[in-house]
Amino acid sequence: MPQAITQTDLAIFVATSGHSGVDRIVNNLLPEFSSAGLRVDLLKVRNHGPSVDATLPGVRVVDLGQRHVKPCRAALVRYLRRTTPRVLLSDKDRANRTALRAIKSARVSTRCFLRLGTTVSVNLAHKGVVERWAERRSMQRYSRADGVIVPSVGAADDLARTANLDRSTIYVLPNPIVTREMTDHGSDTADPPHQWLVDNARTPVVLGCGNLTGRKDYASLLRAFAALLQYRHARLIVLGRGPDRAALVDLARDLNIERYVDFPGFVANPIPWMKKASVFAHTARWEGLGIVLVEALACGMPIVAMDCPSGPSEILKGGQFGRLITPGDVASFSRALDAALAGSVDVPVAESVQQFRTDIAARRYIETLGL
Repeated sequence: MPQAITQTDLAIFVATSGHSGVDRIVNNLLPEFSSAGLRVDLLKVRNHGPSVDATLPGVRVVDLGQRHVKPCRAALVRYLRRTTPRVLLSDKDRANRTALRAIKSARVSTRCFLRLGTTVSVNLAHKGVVERWAERRSMQRYSRADGVIVPSVGAADDLARTANLDRSTIYVLPNPIVTREMTDHGSDTADPPHQWLVDNARTPVVLGCGNLTGRKDYASLLRAFAALLQYRHARLIVLGRGPDRAALVDLARDLNIERYVDFPGFVANPIPWMKKASVFAHTARWEGLGIVLVEALACGMPIVAMDCPSGPSEILKGGQFGRLITPGDVASFSRALDAALAGSVDVPVAESVQQFRTDIAARRYIETLGL
C-alpha cells in the first residue's frame, strides 16, 4: 500500500544577513514549532541566513537554488505547486513581494502571511523619493495577504497609516526571545566572556549590542559615554559588526576614549555578556521592537534607551522597567547612564518578559497562522 503523503504545515521564506534579529527569531521559533509537531520547510536563499538546526524533527531545509531573493520567484512557484504548504510565511519587504507574486502565479490554496519587523515610516524617511514611493506602493499590496505580522502596536499602527492597510489585518505578535538560559540565573557563575567583565564591580561596564549602522546611532552612545567619563570611571563594550565600525573607532579616538571602549565584533549569543555587564544602553533611531532590549530585560539588566519608534516604550512599559530618553538627547542619556550605575534605575522583574518567552510567542504564531 503506498505511503500517505504528509502535507507541510508551514513554509518560511526569509533571506537574512546571518546575524540579524530575524535570524534569532527563526532559530527560536523552529524548536517550538517542532515540539508542537508541525512540519516546517525553511526555504533557503543561498549565501544568506538563517542557519538553523536541520536535525529538528519535522524541520526541512529546502534550497531554492538562487543567491538573491527576487530570482527565487520561479523556484518558489514550483515549490508551492509541488508541496502546497498550508501556510507560507515571509519576512522583510523584498521577500514579502516575492512571496505574494509567487502565491498568485502558483494558484494554490496556501495561505500567505507577511512579516515586517521595523517602523516603516521612519525607515522610508531615510530613503530617496523614488524608493519611498516604490516601497509604499509595494506595501499597499500587502492587502492581498491573509495577514501581516509586526512585533509592536506602534509598528502596526504605523504600517496601517503608511501603507493604507486595514488595521484589523495586522497582527501584533511578540517576538520569541526569552529562552531558559536568560532566566536561569544559575548560569551566572560562568566565566566572564571579556576581561573587562572580570572586575566589573570595580570598573562598571556599559554594554551595547546590534549592527554597527547609522540606524543604531552608536555615535550618540560614544558621545554620551565620553560625557559619563567626566565624572565616573567606566568602560564601554559594543557587540556587533557593520559598515560603521571604522567610523566609530575613529570617533572614539577623536573623543579620546579609545582606551575605555571595545568593539569585539559579532557575538552569536550576547546573554553571557549581558549577565556580567552593569547596564545596557540602547540608542537606536528607530526599531520595530528591539530584540536586544528584551534580552537585556530578561537578564535583569538596568536599561537606558532612547525612546525611539516603536518598541522601547512598549517593552519598558513607558519607563517602568528602564529609563527612556528623548532620541538625540546625548546629555540626558549620559546622566541616565550615571544614574543606572549608581543604582537609581530599577532592575526589571521576571514578569515583565513573560510574553516574549519562546514557547508563549510560538503559541501565538501558531494560533494566528491557523495551524
